[in-house]
Amino acid sequence: MSRVLGVKTNNYYSYQKRNTNKPDDSTHQEMLELVKDIAEFSNNTYGERRIKSVLNALSFPVSRWKVAKLMKEANVWVRYKKKYKSTTNSEHNKPIYKNELEQNFTVEQSNQALVGDITYIWTAEGWLYLAVVIDLYSRKVVGWSMGSRMKAQLVCDALTMAIWQRQPEEGLIVHSDQGVQYASHQYRKLLKSNGFIGSMSKKGCCWDNAIAESFFGSLKQERVHWRNYETRYEAQQDVMNYITMWYNSKRLHSYLGYQSPNNFELKMNELEKVA
Repeated sequence: MSRVLGVKTNNYYSYQKRNTNKPDDSTHQEMLELVKDIAEFSNNTYGERRIKSVLNALSFPVSRWKVAKLMKEANVWVRYKKKYKSTTNSEHNKPIYKNELEQNFTVEQSNQALVGDITYIWTAEGWLYLAVVIDLYSRKVVGWSMGSRMKAQLVCDALTMAIWQRQPEEGLIVHSDQGVQYASHQYRKLLKSNGFIGSMSKKGCCWDNAIAESFFGSLKQERVHWRNYETRYEAQQDVMNYITMWYNSKRLHSYLGYQSPNNFELKMNELEKVA
């Protein structure tokens, strides 16, 4: 048959071997179903790395290559990124803070350094602006504020929420870009009254505030760009749900060893008690 079809015998036996070893057993089917469940759980936001981490945690030791094959076989897709513009207005004559972080985003405990930034979300009623505050230790969003106007009050409300939730001590570093809201008298007064140290990125350098930029990238890629919000209220509720019910509590963060910010903080607190 090989001679008639013009196929080399070693190619035929290689095909037979691949076909015989094809993983169609119950374990393979179980992994396929898990991949589908993980994709559904993450709303199609988990790629190979995160799915691999979940499978490993469920006692299925697989490689990224294996996960990629499983995803393809299970017809699992991942949401792609879309571009978005900057909202920073640094063309002002207000005083600015020096960069205290210098792109060093690693801290030893919570409430040592926070980063903040603003982004925008389109709704049928117009723009909704979102300001967030993130703890560098756990990458947890600890404060946020949303409104129809991008004023100083927006960033002050986000920081006030973070203060209320975390109760940080004096000496806390609060980093942002050089946006006019963060250079405002109202915001500077809030930092000074709490004994915080202000810090700002270099002008035009997004890498200096990469943690906040990364969060906004995840928010836009995983949620906002896949929604059509009729009202600002609808967008507010959805963003708040994303922060509290997904990002902080469930989403696996690569920096945290594929743990959620809440689980990471809980684990670190338990280790501190034991020590």
